[in-house]
Amino acid sequence: MGLKEKLIRKGKYIWELPKETIEGQRVPVILYLSDALFELLEEDALRQAANAATLPGVEKAIYVMPDVHVGYGFPVGGVMATNTETGIISPGSIGYDINCGVRLIATNLKAVDVAPRIKEIMNNMLKNVPAGVGSTSEIKLSKSQMKEVLVKGAGWAVEHGFGFPEDLQHIEGFGALPNADPEKASHEAYERGSDELGTVGSGNHFVEVQAVEQIYEPEIAEKLGIWEGQVMVMVHSGSRGFGHQVCTDYLRVALKVRDKYKIKLPDPQLACMPFNSPEGQAYFKAMNAAANYAFANRQILGFKAANTVRKTLGISWEEFGYRLIYDHAHNIGKVEKHEVDGKKVEVIVHRKGATRAFPPYNPEVPPAYREVGQPVIIPGDMGRASFLLVGQTNSMKMSFGTACHGAGRVMSRRQAKKYVKEVGLEKVIGNLVVVARGKGTIMEEIPQAYKDVTEVVRVIDELGIAKAVARLKPLGTLKG
Repeated sequence: MGLKEKLIRKGKYIWELPKETIEGQRVPVILYLSDALFELLEEDALRQAANAATLPGVEKAIYVMPDVHVGYGFPVGGVMATNTETGIISPGSIGYDINCGVRLIATNLKAVDVAPRIKEIMNNMLKNVPAGVGSTSEIKLSKSQMKEVLVKGAGWAVEHGFGFPEDLQHIEGFGALPNADPEKASHEAYERGSDELGTVGSGNHFVEVQAVEQIYEPEIAEKLGIWEGQVMVMVHSGSRGFGHQVCTDYLRVALKVRDKYKIKLPDPQLACMPFNSPEGQAYFKAMNAAANYAFANRQILGFKAANTVRKTLGISWEEFGYRLIYDHAHNIGKVEKHEVDGKKVEVIVHRKGATRAFPPYNPEVPPAYREVGQPVIIPGDMGRASFLLVGQTNSMKMSFGTACHGAGRVMSRRQAKKYVKEVGLEKVIGNLVVVARGKGTIMEEIPQAYKDVTEVVRVIDELGIAKAVARLKPLGTLKG
């Protein structure tokens, strides 16, 4: 019998794998899935979540979001909180692409005016925004400049003319996490990151021009400055080679010290070290440095993408109406206090393919959104839709203040390519305006390769983890 057969239904969208289902399991695994998404749940993804539940210092439960799929060691869509005094930090449970995240920029433009020129806009985007495997930037950084980026984050980009000072008020952690130490990153990480700042990267990363298709919560939308027919720019990218190298380096360290700290691993990919150990703190500081690199990267990308739209249309910044709605991480480890068994406990929350979704009046929500809750941006595939939500009170009780991060894959990249070859690319993408450096990227990222993001968002919305405010449809997409 597989683990999936051992799940107990606890509610319409709630499933539980009780603790001690597998040897050494300290806490239950709680999954948030509709019936349709339950059918898509991979046994291996559930096994990864259960394995994580055996790690030292894990608190309350492992939470699994509706966009879940198999990851490296820990499932994408997984949330794990470990005690900062007695628990571990796990690089694989944060992810290789540290602070892979999403940025949403509002404009004053109307979709009806922009749509006729979308092909021209996206072709210019392809010229102006480096994207894809091995893409490099015109920004070449010395080691001392890199160190500045790793400390200042998005602030460095603003200082160098990419965006505006007010942008920093609308970024998770104000665009610069405080525990970054550039000295904890390796020479190889610096080498890989020196010419990648301001690049999209490969795979599911993108820059997309979108239109607000539907408003679900008019009062909240008004406070966010969102209206139907409005043009938006969304960016999905992370820390590129720098973050990948940080994860690689510290996974090696974790494997080396597991005997030293007597850590029993059900899977070597879950290699970890005590959070308060020298090795754990070194990784935490390097991870925060990589997160700041990613914030700077998206700051530059968002500004470049918006500027491309503006210049193509031949309008001023005032006419364009650039305004950052929000920018947040979805591969990150954050030290936070959460209630566990009636007590506030300091934990490090590992969010892998998962988005922080703090509710109204939480002190970490930017002042502009304090009354409505933190914006939660959930991108879908390039053919259907993306969503803007706001965090709700239930997130703190149900998921350590966390929502999902996207649609979640159902096809591997190889399967997607095979499907396209059988059906034909023209039939698959239809009238979508998609640009990329290579046809292979488009084949890998077809809409059919993903779960239906509307179904994923419905689960989060109905559970009261985050409230759906607006649905955004793609007008044109630049894929990495």
